[in-house]
Amino acid sequence: MLSTKTMYNELRKGKLPITMFDVPYVLTRRRKKNYYRKNKRLKGRSIEQRPKIVDENSQFGHWEIDTVVGKRKGHEEVILSLIERITNNYLAFKISGKTSDAVNKAMEKLRETYGSKFNKVFKTITADNGSEFEKLAAIEKWGTKVYFTHPYNSYERAKNERHNGMLRKFVPKGVSIKCFRSEQILSFADKLNGLPRKLLNYKTPEELFDENLDKIYSNQK
Repeated sequence: MLSTKTMYNELRKGKLPITMFDVPYVLTRRRKKNYYRKNKRLKGRSIEQRPKIVDENSQFGHWEIDTVVGKRKGHEEVILSLIERITNNYLAFKISGKTSDAVNKAMEKLRETYGSKFNKVFKTITADNGSEFEKLAAIEKWGTKVYFTHPYNSYERAKNERHNGMLRKFVPKGVSIKCFRSEQILSFADKLNGLPRKLLNYKTPEELFDENLDKIYSNQK
């Protein structure tokens, strides 16, 4: 038995022995329009301009960045997460809010940690177009290139998305980030980095990350 929708479609195509005016109710029905999301404005350099070597996963120092929220509503603390694509080393920090100022303050602390070699450890960082990354391109003054994914394409930061999902084992959705101390967030990331991975020939992200850091800091150039 044909559905009403199918009959209406056939009627509009003129495939039935009656006209639209024989069924006036059809004329009063509004047809749904297809709406498409308008693309957000990119915050800086597009991922299309990112060096191909990043996708080849053959060079250390290319990162993805994102934020992890607790409660969806309200302004509260969030987690800033970064992952290095080769080693899968995952960094997670508690920051004051999902704002560009909070993100950039965390990046400044990272730069203090890695010092003059910061741009060797962080060659590139790829972010989405969230408002919290509005000013992220400002860190390019340190020698790090920043790229932004196409709007609504989270798969372009697949590693970061996947590890954020792993972090949810410790920080469930809907639970306020205020419930966790900064030290706890750091320890959660440490636990993930201490897990041997088949993808890494059963080494841990921490081991591989430290090996690469040793190479960078042993080179005085």
